[in-house]
Amino acid sequence: MSAAEVVLPGGRRHRLAGGSGFARPAAPATSRIAYAAAHVVADPGAENVPGAPAAVDWDTTLAFRRHLWSYGLGVAEAMDTAQRGMGLDYPATRELVRRSAAEARAVGGRIVAGVGTDQLPPGPATLAAVTAAYAEQLDDVRAAGARPVLMCSRHLAAAARGPEDYLRVYDELLSASGEPVVLHWLGPMFDPALTGYWGAADLDLAADTVVELIKAHQSRVDGIKVSLLDADREIALRRRLPAGVRLYTGDDFHYPELIRGDEVGHSDALLGVFAAIAPAAAAALAALDRGDLPAYDEIFAPTVPLARHLFAAPTWHYKTGIVFLAWLAGHQDHFTMVGGAQSGRSPAHLATLLTLADAAGLLPDAELAAARARALFTIAGVAR
Repeated sequence: MSAAEVVLPGGRRHRLAGGSGFARPAAPATSRIAYAAAHVVADPGAENVPGAPAAVDWDTTLAFRRHLWSYGLGVAEAMDTAQRGMGLDYPATRELVRRSAAEARAVGGRIVAGVGTDQLPPGPATLAAVTAAYAEQLDDVRAAGARPVLMCSRHLAAAARGPEDYLRVYDELLSASGEPVVLHWLGPMFDPALTGYWGAADLDLAADTVVELIKAHQSRVDGIKVSLLDADREIALRRRLPAGVRLYTGDDFHYPELIRGDEVGHSDALLGVFAAIAPAAAAALAALDRGDLPAYDEIFAPTVPLARHLFAAPTWHYKTGIVFLAWLAGHQDHFTMVGGAQSGRSPAHLATLLTLADAAGLLPDAELAAARARALFTIAGVAR
């Protein structure tokens, strides 16, 4: 067996082709704003087990952000991809934002950072407590020098009794905001605790509340990140937004057509999948800048099967695949996650990710990726 071959679960041999054919752009894309939601790299020697405080390898975590900036992408920090609510506690989150924002200033990179309420203990919270928790994190993100993303809150989803409660909380936060923020709509496929967010299980009614909020605070809203995995619904919402308010697609299934846009408009991007496909994403956006739509489509096409598998149900475990791919691509030396989340996907699922990433040209060193995959499959007992 060659050094680039892997025996996949089930016994089939696969030879990795590898690929590093995507050049770093001279500058970020100009026709679209694009953020990659980045993961955190755990300290493999620490007690990163379920329920324990997160121990982060800061040097490698920041090196991965420099990788994203080097491809002209912005970094969306401390978002769902960084395991907010799934292993990354708030003290670690605050330190992550502080360090990443400082690194962004040092390299001239674009950065936004998630603001939530996860410093509150699990369980019921009053609307006043939710608002105060949001305000505390807003202050932390602003002090660090990042643009805030007002993330969806599990506490607010549990406490709110209807659209009026959401409008009351967000109105108070936006009225006090000294700069535009990015709003956030994360669907229940990413977090079941967010079912009925914006006060309605009916997504059309929820969209009405979102539009009402944005129109009331247009000057304080840069845009809204929408992760519903429903392209038609995203386009419909995009067409209702006031002029100057961006829709950042978080749709990891339909991003090529949503970013490409139509005769009415387009989406910008704030995507977890962009962390895994950064070189291809940068190349596709560069093609879009120069008006080469066939090249744009050709570059993105092989990334879509990868993204759809990465975000397959249960979708919230996509972070495991993101870290697995970062390990295979050589961005970190281990496959350990905060909260022990590396167990979130099966060896068979990860084997498919391996072959799809290779088909998309996203494994720069085929022999390294093969050696690491062989080691994992051997430990898992599926190498035959």
